[in-house]
Amino acid sequence: MLKVDSLSVRYGAVQALDNVSLHVAAGETVALLGANGAGKTTLLRTLSGLVKPASGAMILGDAVLTVGAEARVRLGLVHVPERRRIFGGLTVEENLKVAASAWAGAAADLSGDLDKIYAFLPRLKERRAQLGWSMSGGEQQMLAIGRALMARPKVLLLDEPSLGLAPRIAQDVFDRVAEIARQGVTVLVVEQNTALALKVASRGYVLETGRIVTDGASTALLNDPKVREAYLGRA
Repeated sequence: MLKVDSLSVRYGAVQALDNVSLHVAAGETVALLGANGAGKTTLLRTLSGLVKPASGAMILGDAVLTVGAEARVRLGLVHVPERRRIFGGLTVEENLKVAASAWAGAAADLSGDLDKIYAFLPRLKERRAQLGWSMSGGEQQMLAIGRALMARPKVLLLDEPSLGLAPRIAQDVFDRVAEIARQGVTVLVVEQNTALALKVASRGYVLETGRIVTDGASTALLNDPKVREAYLGRA
């Protein structure tokens, strides 16, 4: 469903990504792990069309991704950015409706899609008339995910969904991510909470200073001494 082939990105003289290759099969959840500054967010932003690569290719299904960010959303590639980036001055429901513009015309009936989101994320229904800025961090993250689902994604890019959340709320967010995957959406998730990410992912890649240094099945990565020492705090 999603393939990255020898992708490189530069910010001036800084090599942010260096010859990165990875793939995510249809319906699969894959974790992208690494420390701050490793290039994880840059990779997602490049995939979604917000950063221009220096070289390499990105392929969604049968389509080589050369179009802009808005067109990529229409193709089914949807990005939930780090720190959520909801529209704080809009209500919950207005946030959700904005995302539907990827596929719906101005007169489209969104009631069916809204009902699905509210059934999946009941707290959003309770808060549907509340302004985004006034919600808790966990509620805002759920709104960011719900907004992405309103765009009818084939591939969902999630950037640090547990950032700044209490452990119980973070677990709830990842439970929702697992359910999204069970519904057939392909997921590539960037996450510093390695253990949490690998519990929902079938495979993972470890990125260091812009390069993939190791990859494998989630169980193998969890049991890899180097990964455990670097990202789980124990050898």
